Amino acid sequence: MPIHTLKYAVFPSHYDFYHVSKTYIMNWNDIPSLAALRAFEALARHGTMSAAAASLNVTHAAIAQHLRTLEAHLGVQLAKRAGRGMQLTADGQALATSLSEGFSVIEAGVRAITTAKADKPLSITTTPSFAENWLLPRLSQFWATHPTIMLSITPDRAVVDLRRDDYDLAIRYGTGDWPGMKSTFLVPADYVVVAAPSILKGHCPSSIADLNDLPWVFEAVHQEPQRWAVENGLDLACCQMKTFDTLNMTLSGLRAGLGVSVVSRALVERDLENGALVEVTAVPPTGVGYHIVELPDRTSAKAKVFKKWLLAAA
Repeated sequence: MPIHTLKYAVFPSHYDFYHVSKTYIMNWNDIPSLAALRAFEALARHGTMSAAAASLNVTHAAIAQHLRTLEAHLGVQLAKRAGRGMQLTADGQALATSLSEGFSVIEAGVRAITTAKADKPLSITTTPSFAENWLLPRLSQFWATHPTIMLSITPDRAVVDLRRDDYDLAIRYGTGDWPGMKSTFLVPADYVVVAAPSILKGHCPSSIADLNDLPWVFEAVHQEPQRWAVENGLDLACCQMKTFDTLNMTLSGLRAGLGVSVVSRALVERDLENGALVEVTAVPPTGVGYHIVELPDRTSAKAKVFKKWLLAAA
């Protein structure tokens, strides 16, 4: 299993940045267009207009025009014909050297940022219950085939802003209709009535009403399952009911045999498979479920790999 580390960049203080920006203010009116400078740098590097044009995917005429524009702006000749190629003048050679150094610095700066981003863990936000009961038990399967992809998983009930908070993916519960987001259905959130086997001894229920004499446990915050149980025959005046602050506490109580409850099937699949919980009755899908949510204009290669694995795991 990969070791998860986060790297932090160190930035200069606000004062240092202000001082540098005040000292080195560039007057763009005195500088030729970057397109012309880039064309001349390519010409100096390749030696012919045809080769320079090919390297920039432009026409021979475009390189010639950029050279004329640059010479007119600077008031000096930068290159002259020499056989089939171009020979730099002394002024041209001096400019070419400066441009080569400058573009190298720009390339290094861009590469440093892209490399740092590539090294960052894939950042995922989801609900605590989904992370603990569905995602984490399956992660060993992901790392078995993708051991080099680091993950940073943030369990949070709040719906976060993926762009502002710099998350790559979110796994969220709902209908999948989030404006401005790309949403892919992952697993349904159909309800199932469950309990530990010890709770159901002596009971052969055909409906929720047959379980009114048993203790029930629910999450205090999200009361949709409790409302559904009442609508389908649960009498709160007759049954013993306990509430817990979180869904994870409720699930722990279920496994410990504290009562019966209504939960999303996706969160208790493993418990039903290993016999820790028993299904009393199921509820048809309600049209809601867990979705993979991402920004439509920003999906990294690592995010695509993880999304593909999530869909296969589901």
